[in-house]
Amino acid sequence: MRRDEDTSEAAEGTRFAYRVLARKYRPASFADLIGQDALIRTLTNALTSGRLAHAFMLTGVRGVGKTTTARILARALNCVGPDGTGGPTAEPCGQCEHCLAIAEDRHVDVIEMDAASRTGIDDIRELIEGVRYRPVTARTKVYIIDEVHMLSRQAFNGLLKTLEEPPQHVVFIFATTEIRKVPVTVLSRCQRFDLRRVAQDRLAAHFAALAEREGVRAAPAALAMIARAADGSVRDGLSLLDQAIALTGGEVGEEQVKAMLGLADRARIFDLFEAVMAGDIAPALELLGDLYAAGADPLVVLQDLLELTHFLTRLRLVPQVAEDPGVPETERVRGRALADKLGVAVLARTWQMLLKGLGETRTAPSPLQAAEMVLIRLAHASELPTPGELIRSLRGEPGTALGEGRATGGGDGAGSAASRPRAAAAAGGSGGGSGRVAKAAALAAETAADADPRPLTQAKPEAATGGLAAPKSFVEVVALARANKEGILANHLEGDVHLVRFEPGVIEFRPGARAPNDLAGRLGRLLQEWTGRRWMVGVSSASGAPSLREQRQAREAERLEEAARDPLVQEVMTLFPGARIVAVREAAADQDCDRDGPEPPAAEEAQEDER
Repeated sequence: MRRDEDTSEAAEGTRFAYRVLARKYRPASFADLIGQDALIRTLTNALTSGRLAHAFMLTGVRGVGKTTTARILARALNCVGPDGTGGPTAEPCGQCEHCLAIAEDRHVDVIEMDAASRTGIDDIRELIEGVRYRPVTARTKVYIIDEVHMLSRQAFNGLLKTLEEPPQHVVFIFATTEIRKVPVTVLSRCQRFDLRRVAQDRLAAHFAALAEREGVRAAPAALAMIARAADGSVRDGLSLLDQAIALTGGEVGEEQVKAMLGLADRARIFDLFEAVMAGDIAPALELLGDLYAAGADPLVVLQDLLELTHFLTRLRLVPQVAEDPGVPETERVRGRALADKLGVAVLARTWQMLLKGLGETRTAPSPLQAAEMVLIRLAHASELPTPGELIRSLRGEPGTALGEGRATGGGDGAGSAASRPRAAAAAGGSGGGSGRVAKAAALAAETAADADPRPLTQAKPEAATGGLAAPKSFVEVVALARANKEGILANHLEGDVHLVRFEPGVIEFRPGARAPNDLAGRLGRLLQEWTGRRWMVGVSSASGAPSLREQRQAREAERLEEAARDPLVQEVMTLFPGARIVAVREAAADQDCDRDGPEPPAAEEAQEDER
């Protein structure tokens, strides 16, 4: 019985004796930090010159070394050297009592506080009370507050005065992953350092060195996958490396890491992308099913497609990206070929659809089904013409038939939707993909027919425009509104619109103070309904011409003034004091008599009566 107890205790001791890589290889000096060169250089120079701030704010994503940097800085401030006579240094000895006590998290003058669990004003009051007292054994009392953004507003306010003018023997070091949640009043009192994500190649080299120290054989491709999955976080990468070592039993291979992370083969991701971009949905769904059966997460597959889309877009715009030493040969060769075929417009559309599909897959009850629907949408969209392609075809530009350019990789990435329907028509419309393309081309042709860019007067027969010809001037627009029984709209157009620009299909005006807010939109919709073509009606800040009502009033005033200057009218006004001119009317042309022939008797009698 005693032997069993001894064996159990030994096993228990062995289990707890192991330290994970993230703790075992935690940096003990600035020289051990990786990927934070600017931070190291600044703090080293500050320690050397004695120009240290009284408060530091360390921010960055998880696992890049914020708390580690705070502890190294605490050791640098309090290190006394092996002989006990040293001062603050950028290279702590790691042997003196202060270095050892801080490394073991038992130093009485280095106080670490987790703001996530101690968020209230009472915790800050306790901290402020301790600030007044000098260090017990160390040179500087250091307060390390992790996740400082979790403090309450009252706690931040209570800390402000002490943070602005702390005692000479106190240094505050704050760490946070949510810098935007920290009040600006706190940030202004601190020296801020933004810790960067560590580059993938730097992480892979670091993991290779640690694996060698651990006596573990690790394939470079496997370490590259771990570094990529770490997303710039050293701690996340070390945790994954620990898991990979436990999984493989000391020899980390590419296939084992791929299975552990649920990754898909990069070459098969290229196959899947090419199938989707070609509109071949059946092979694409089959590829996704094979990847899923092999253990790949559908969400990760979409993320890989999204990353590939971004890489191809960069490669399309900056071909030198392919020459980067970190780009694998598969991506360099196949990426160039794909980037030459696909334009920026197609890639941008693919990016947006994948980004939206990624969110849908993340929240869907069945991620596989959601991912399949994303691929189906992408394949369908690959057969449709791009907006730029439709515009060029509507303009009738030479050499810009629907779809030209996507297959050749030219221009702005217009697709090959026209070339494929033509091929399908020549083959009699057989084949699933070709038939869908032909339908897409027919739909595009219908759209082009609906948006006929002929002159306005030829767009629709007169019956569709209220019995009037399509308007050629703004006056005719008002008349068209009255003919269609839109009296209120016509009144606004006459009295509350100052015309800036008028062309067939384009109206630009400055609305008056009494004009409704939706006047431009309503006029555009009604004109499109009446004339059968789209009208662009916009609002301008230019002064514009007087309104039609103002112009009519100005003309009437001018005619009244002209009539008042007539000698006969002036004589009448003299004979009848107080008379005024109300209106001026012109006789109709069809009432003029034939001056060469005799006048009818009735006309003579009328003239006699008037005399």
